[in-house]
Amino acid sequence: MIRSVDIVLSPREAASESRVREVAIRTAKIAPTEVRDTRVVKRSIDGRAREPRVQLRVEISTDAPFEPALTTPPELPDVRKKPVVAIVGAGPAGLFAALRAIALGLRPVVLERGRDVRARRRDLAAITQRGLVDPDSNYCFGEGGAGTYSDGKLYTRSGKRGDVGRILETLVAYGASPDILVDAHPHIGTNKLPGIIVAMREGIERAGGEVRFEARVTELRIVEGRVRGVVLRDGSTLDADRVILATGHSARDIFEMLARQGITIERKDFALGVRVEHAQSVIDRMRYHAAVRDPLLPPASYAAVEQVDGLGVYSFCMCPGGIIAPCATSPGEIVTNGWSPSKRNNPFANSGVVVEVRGPKGDGGPLSGVAYQRAVERAAWEAGGRTQVAPAQRLVDFCEGRASSSLPECSYPPGIVAARVDELLPPEIGDRLRAGLRAFGAKMRGYYTNDAVVVGVESRTSSPVRVPRDPETLEHPHVRGLFPCGEGAGYAGGIVSAAIDGERVAERVFALYPT
Repeated sequence: MIRSVDIVLSPREAASESRVREVAIRTAKIAPTEVRDTRVVKRSIDGRAREPRVQLRVEISTDAPFEPALTTPPELPDVRKKPVVAIVGAGPAGLFAALRAIALGLRPVVLERGRDVRARRRDLAAITQRGLVDPDSNYCFGEGGAGTYSDGKLYTRSGKRGDVGRILETLVAYGASPDILVDAHPHIGTNKLPGIIVAMREGIERAGGEVRFEARVTELRIVEGRVRGVVLRDGSTLDADRVILATGHSARDIFEMLARQGITIERKDFALGVRVEHAQSVIDRMRYHAAVRDPLLPPASYAAVEQVDGLGVYSFCMCPGGIIAPCATSPGEIVTNGWSPSKRNNPFANSGVVVEVRGPKGDGGPLSGVAYQRAVERAAWEAGGRTQVAPAQRLVDFCEGRASSSLPECSYPPGIVAARVDELLPPEIGDRLRAGLRAFGAKMRGYYTNDAVVVGVESRTSSPVRVPRDPETLEHPHVRGLFPCGEGAGYAGGIVSAAIDGERVAERVFALYPT
C-alpha cells in the first residue's frame, strides 16, 4: 500500500530526512514498523506567513522500497536504417522530438543553424565582451536553443497536453538533479544545462540519428503540396518526406521563408516590455519577511500580474540570483532575457515585466508582430549608443517620467547607460508598464524603489507568429508532411511545454507515416 500525506515544516525540519519521515508517518497514522520506505514527491515554499514554511507531499510505502529515479540515459533502438525525419532546430522541441522519433523507429536528422555548446560559448563571449552578434550562434540559436543559456526553469501548466513527469525524468536521466522531480518550481541552472544537452545529443547519435550544426535551412522543397526535403544555406539538400519545424521564437528568417514560399502563417499575440532588476536581498526581505534570508531557504522569487486598460501587465521569467543576458539575434538590436546558475547565488534578481501585445500592428499582416518587435529593439540599440550596451533607467524615474542622473550596479554583462527607456517604448506599452509597476509596488513592500533598475528591452517572450496545423494530425493544413512544432510555431512557451510538443509531434509523424 502507498499512502500520500501533506505536511508543513520549518526549513530546518524539512532539511532533515529523519524528521520528514517521522512527521509523515505520524500524520498518516501508520505504525513505524509497517513502513518500508518514504519519499518526498512535492516540495514548495510558503512565504505568506511571518515565518516561511516548507510544504511537502510525502508518499509512504508499506509494501516495498520505492524505485530510485533513473540517472543514466535509457537504451535506445538502432535506427541507422530507418526512414528519415528531418527536424529543423535543436532546441527542447527538436531534441525531444528526436528522442521520441528514435523510440518509435524513425531516424532523426536534426538541422541546427548554430554551433555546438562548446563553440557557442565563444559566440556568447563575443556578444558580452565586444558587442558582436553572430546571427546564427547566440543566446537563442545553437545547440539546445534558447533553453541552454536561459536558466532551465521547468515550471509549466502544460500537464493536460503531455506527460510532464516523463520530460523531467528524461532530463534527470541525462544529468539533471533529481530535485526537479520534486520541486514545485523546478530549475536546472544555466551552468548545468550544457552538459545535459550534450548528453542528449550523444544519445541521439549513438542510436544512429544525426545532429548537424551550422546547417541553416533556407527553403522547403515542396512538390504538389507535399514536403520532399529541405535546402540548406550551402546549397545542399536533405531528402525527407517528414519535416518537423522546431525553430524557436526568434527564427525570423524562417517566418520570412515560409511567407516567401506562400506557406500560410498567421500573426500571433505576444508580450513586450523591459527587464527589472533588484538586489536579491530586497526580494528576500519582501518574500520572507526577514532582514537576512535563512540559508536553508532558496533565494526568493516573485510573480505579479495586473490588468491595465484591458491588457495584462505581468512578470515573466523571474530569475532569482540571476543575470540579465544580451539576447539579440542580429546586429542593430538590443534584446534582453535573464538566467540563473543552479545555486542562484548572484547578488541580483531580475524579471521581465511585460505588457500583452494584441491585435494587428502596422500593415496587419502575419509578420506585423515581427516588425513591431524590431522597431522597439532598434530603438533600444540606438538609445544604448548603437552597441550592446543597454539603455536603463531607475525604476521610480521610469514611472515618474524623468531621466536618471546615475544608475545602480547591474548584472547585464555588456553594461548599461542612462537613457529614457520610458520614451523609447511605444506609449501603449510604456504607459501600462508604469501603472503596472506602481501596482506591483503597492502589493509587494520594498519593490517600488529607485535602487531598482529598468533595462530595455524584453521583446522575445514568445513567437509573434503562428504556423497553423491541423489540431488532430498536427500537420500543416496546406503542406503534407510538414509539422510545425514548439515555441517558434506558436504552440509552446518554455522548455517543458516545448519538449512535450516535440514528443507529441513525433508521435503524430509516426502515426501518419509509420516505418
